[in-house]
Amino acid sequence: MSRAKQGDPLYLGRLYPVIRGVIAFLVRNLTRLEVQGRELAPDRGPYILVVNHLHWMDSPVILTVMSHPARVFAGEKWANRLLIGFLLKSVNAIFVNRGEVDRKALREALATIKAGGVLGMAPEGTRSKTGGLQRGRSGAAYLAFQSGATLFPVVCTGQEHVISSLLRLRRQRVRVVFGPPFAPPPVDGKVTPAHLDSFTEEIMHRLAAMLPPEYRGVYAGVPVDNYPNPGLSGRDHQGA
Repeated sequence: MSRAKQGDPLYLGRLYPVIRGVIAFLVRNLTRLEVQGRELAPDRGPYILVVNHLHWMDSPVILTVMSHPARVFAGEKWANRLLIGFLLKSVNAIFVNRGEVDRKALREALATIKAGGVLGMAPEGTRSKTGGLQRGRSGAAYLAFQSGATLFPVVCTGQEHVISSLLRLRRQRVRVVFGPPFAPPPVDGKVTPAHLDSFTEEIMHRLAAMLPPEYRGVYAGVPVDNYPNPGLSGRDHQGA
């Protein structure tokens, strides 16, 4: 884990390894976890982990199987919630005001990337209410262009059914799939909104290609054959 001190962009909180260990123990024992493509992770930061967003369990599950510790974005509304707020603050989450351009959060995210850290974020911005991908927002593309950082895509499915399955005394199958890292395209001159929109669509298409068809949401009709789908080949690795 990082030895950075509080106030540094790479600081993850003294409780990060404890919280990660507890969550990993719960995930291993309360779900049937399958992980694909973890070996594709970059050797080190900086990089941006881009994920789909189905449930509040997305980040906890993914962070327990990550090769490197990561800072994550969280909605400002969670900051003052008794338990969730405490946990998010304990891992030095970057709180962001949803529905607006939060320049303070963007500066903090860029500082983390430029310091060589790993930043986890959902390009959709908010949790899906339909169970499928929503239209992507330009935040991840903006940070990638501004920093030049590699993006590392990951999708997680099944976590939205964990609690209901446990109530039926069953362990839910949760699947985490990592894809090949990719970089923003070179741009001559200033990055324009058109560049951001185009790269945002590429990010979302890559995530859609890694998901089963029923999870692709608004990208269900988009051709995804041009993008790699590690989840359709190879053997799964069990456990965190």
